[in-house]
Amino acid sequence: MTHTETGITAELIRDLLRDQHPDLADHPVKLGARGWDNQLWRLGDELAVRLPWATEAADALLRKEHTWVPVLAPRLPLPIPVPQRLGEPSERFPRPWIVTTWVPGEPADREPVTRGTEAAEALAAFLTALHRPAPAEAPAGRDRGGPLAWYADWCGRQLASAVERGLIQDPEGVRAVWEDALAAPDREGPAVWLHGDLHPANVLTGDGTLRGVIDFGDLCAGDPACDLAAAWSLLPDGAADRFFEVYEPAADDATARRARGWAVLRALGGLLIGDAGDHGRPGGKSTWGPPARATLRRLVAA
Repeated sequence: MTHTETGITAELIRDLLRDQHPDLADHPVKLGARGWDNQLWRLGDELAVRLPWATEAADALLRKEHTWVPVLAPRLPLPIPVPQRLGEPSERFPRPWIVTTWVPGEPADREPVTRGTEAAEALAAFLTALHRPAPAEAPAGRDRGGPLAWYADWCGRQLASAVERGLIQDPEGVRAVWEDALAAPDREGPAVWLHGDLHPANVLTGDGTLRGVIDFGDLCAGDPACDLAAAWSLLPDGAADRFFEVYEPAADDATARRARGWAVLRALGGLLIGDAGDHGRPGGKSTWGPPARATLRRLVAA
């Protein structure tokens, strides 16, 4: 994947709004963040505009969010960006875009959680509310929520690469966590709604605890273990136990083991992306490395 210059500016966004949603065109516009797939621009105090700037897959993900997130939002106990308008491709901008509500807070890769108990309870309440059986027409995950065996080769390659770069202090400990997760029985039962991408950059914090969850582009139906990995990737040391005490329905042993495997996968990705950022390669996110290392340390210690 490459991030290319798209010429996205505040002036372009105002023009797009004038063309398709003129009642919003007079709100102040300023850059909020450049994410992995999308750019986020503030639109006044209450709204945001998201426009794809990387993979072509981002187009379909924005449309999926516009369709499904408003259905799920009313039952979720943390603020999320709820789509309000859809922008269609045009001569000005050849891709779809959306207007959502604005969620205040700082990404957890920049402002980590420090109030562990409170955050564990908030995360458990959020995932308890989200993880309901999904309808048959719910979107399938691109690469989230399926059997861990699908990722065995990828994990082996990423682990070897991280070890070669000296990014992992205890590779044998990490490998043991992964192999135990891989040996756990696959999920039995209905697929549930998943966020699908609960890494630190997609969770917002404030005053040491969780304030919101963003980027539902990987929203799909699958194994809840994919999301439960957040107990180790988002929460500080010792808080995972409180999370699993509060989360319902209580995760059985196999689900918890698979969740640890998902946490390994997410941490390895964060390590390698973070290392790319540290070394100046395009697409790198230097803030992703520290939480990834902390995740692996927690997993091995547990």
